[in-house]
Amino acid sequence: MSKLRRTISKWANNDDAHARDLRKTYSGGEGVDCIVDAPDREVVRLRGTLRTVTLRPRGGVPALEAELYDGTGVITVVWLGRRRISGISPGRSIQVQGRIGAHDGVRIIYNPRYELMP
Repeated sequence: MSKLRRTISKWANNDDAHARDLRKTYSGGEGVDCIVDAPDREVVRLRGTLRTVTLRPRGGVPALEAELYDGTGVITVVWLGRRRISGISPGRSIQVQGRIGAHDGVRIIYNPRYELMP
């Protein structure tokens, strides 16, 4: 096996290990769904880590948009009318509760209730 192939394989295994660790950390809570299994158009509770947080206006209204990852999947979380929320930053663990919808094929929760996790 070439050195490059071993390096790439090692990176892939690290990503898999990270996802597995996140699944262990965020699963098992009472009433908490995995992102990949969470049903659309129903109220769900999700836990994960924020990978990105950006200010992206929607229809002329400021919107704080974040990508939530729990090791099983990714969902976009959007707070309309907000430019910034204290404590919401990349790498932060958070629990959100809301109804999943879809916009342009992307799963989104608008204006969820949220709880910052330690």
